[in-house]
Amino acid sequence: MQRVKGLIKARHSFQRLGFLPHQRCFSAQPHYAQYDDFQDQVLVEGKAKSRAAILNRPSALNSLTNSMASRLKKLYESWEENPDIGIVLLKGSGRAFCSGVDAVALYHSLNEGKVEECKRFFETLYKFVYLQGTYLKPHVAILDGITMGCGGGISLPGMFRLVTDKTAFSHPETQLGFHPDAGASFYLSRLPGYLGECLALTGEKLNGVEMIACGLATHYCLNSRLAWIEERLGNMMNDDPTAIESSLAQYGDIVYPDRSSILHRIETIDKCFCHDTIEEIIDSLETEAAGTYDDWCKTMLRNLKEASPLSLKVTLRSIREGRFQSLDQCLAREYRMSLAGISKQVSNDFSEGVRARLVDKDFAPKWDPPRLEEVSKDMVEYYFAPLGELEPELLLPTALREPFI
Repeated sequence: MQRVKGLIKARHSFQRLGFLPHQRCFSAQPHYAQYDDFQDQVLVEGKAKSRAAILNRPSALNSLTNSMASRLKKLYESWEENPDIGIVLLKGSGRAFCSGVDAVALYHSLNEGKVEECKRFFETLYKFVYLQGTYLKPHVAILDGITMGCGGGISLPGMFRLVTDKTAFSHPETQLGFHPDAGASFYLSRLPGYLGECLALTGEKLNGVEMIACGLATHYCLNSRLAWIEERLGNMMNDDPTAIESSLAQYGDIVYPDRSSILHRIETIDKCFCHDTIEEIIDSLETEAAGTYDDWCKTMLRNLKEASPLSLKVTLRSIREGRFQSLDQCLAREYRMSLAGISKQVSNDFSEGVRARLVDKDFAPKWDPPRLEEVSKDMVEYYFAPLGELEPELLLPTALREPFI
């Protein structure tokens, strides 16, 4: 498409005129930030050798705001430098760990033209994800409850990931006209077989047992035992990861996926999601559904057909590229993709998806383009094109934090 080719070449011009904002991310809940004191949105529990950050927007399922991302980054940086702190924990209040970024707040900010505010937020969030993935002290993320979108990004790159019988994990970004980001293309691409493609494209959920089985989590315990584990970790005077591992294992449970688990369909997943294009994946699922009368295949097909066609193609390429990239490389690429998605230069799918599912809630998004066959290679390429000289790339302190790589 000549129009999109021209957009790629003219990205510098758009930036010079101030038309390309710096944005990203996904959430599942409305914006309540104006009613909350930002200090109360991330609480701190301190003990002799430990600190715990608590996401505290339970009415919004702990969806992340600008102030929360900034506070988390500052807290983690200060704790890493404090020699008296040995272990850091991250958890959520209420029935969610973190439902992602407040997409409705992002939607309204874009409509109000608050580009620079959004830009600072995205930079801060991505840098916090990188900080998590390279943290120098033992870190335990307690994913008790709903964990969606970048809720995975702020926890899964860390050293220990504790899940429970209440954990519900998913990446439904394609339903919002976006793509799994905040490091998702790094950790999803490293799952067994083509499970990562399946989760990223369809938004299929995993429970805590399944997260343990596929390697996303390191430990599992019942929700009723969490208080004991938190008390034990909080009172530890030894920051040796081996000792922390032993404590988590002591109160943990050995579990196996039940017969209905998606993980028992790994052969079907590999058969259907191994293909190079979304069209081939859909054809394979349709063939499988017709031959086996499998309701799961029909559900996956429905999810794919409800998602943004452009987001599906962008997401598939993102996961495939992530398989061969480091965390910092994935974050830098996802940052480009997010700016492209929010810029509305190729499509307005993100704003339309948020409007349809989270604002007006008519659940009838008008995707642009509306069909897979209308999504050109140039459209997809625009999401992966390097940023121009007036729009800086995401700069991560890799030389400082990973000097030997």
